Amino acid sequence: MLKEERLNKIIELVNTNGVVDVNELITTLNVSDMTVRRDLAELEKSRQLKRIHGGAQSMNYYKREELSHEKKTIIHPEEKKEAARKALHYIVEGDTLFLGPGTTIEFLAQLLDFQYLRIITNSLPVFNILHAKNKPYQIYLVGGEYRSLTGAFFGEMANKILFDIRFAKAFIGANAVKDDWIMTATLEEGTTQEIALRNASERYLVIDSSKLDCEDFYRFFSVSELTALITEKNQPHVYMTDSKQDRI
Repeated sequence: MLKEERLNKIIELVNTNGVVDVNELITTLNVSDMTVRRDLAELEKSRQLKRIHGGAQSMNYYKREELSHEKKTIIHPEEKKEAARKALHYIVEGDTLFLGPGTTIEFLAQLLDFQYLRIITNSLPVFNILHAKNKPYQIYLVGGEYRSLTGAFFGEMANKILFDIRFAKAFIGANAVKDDWIMTATLEEGTTQEIALRNASERYLVIDSSKLDCEDFYRFFSVSELTALITEKNQPHVYMTDSKQDRI
């Protein structure tokens, strides 16, 4: 396969799938790891894709149909872990927390190491992580309609349960942040997240910085109403709306 054909094939695969990993490209193109990485660097330089840890991502990623939970786990994992580590500073012993769905929030759940917490979540992956810790936490999984693509429960049943619960702190993820708006792929999941945020004394959005200045289908909450927007980076990507800025 000629180089031009190979580059076109990579672009086609990335734009079709949203995300591809290096091993998949090596197998599909029958070339070396070095060749694939060199091609990805060239295509990123010409702004035809975006390199991520272990692969590449479409430049139109957030305009596509939402990716599966499995594919999201390979996108910017180190950045997500760092954002989660920063968010951990805001949690104290005995807190009542809401943890929303999303791979960054899953990393936060993995980091929790307290004697006691009360945690409410509508995310099955987050619940499984917490349950496996075998800690004396009170853990509540909010049921409802299940969306396998994200591992989240949502809808009227979930909303009715969350409506009557008050949280000390809510931590959520999102697909995109643009101007003053937090966005996600569906109205239903966005509505459930909004209810949890409204019922929290402190509200935290925890995302990797690739989500900034991007758009998705449904706007569900205002950045200006958050306690903090936390990413892996320092200012200006960590926006504080209260006096706790020095804690990140």
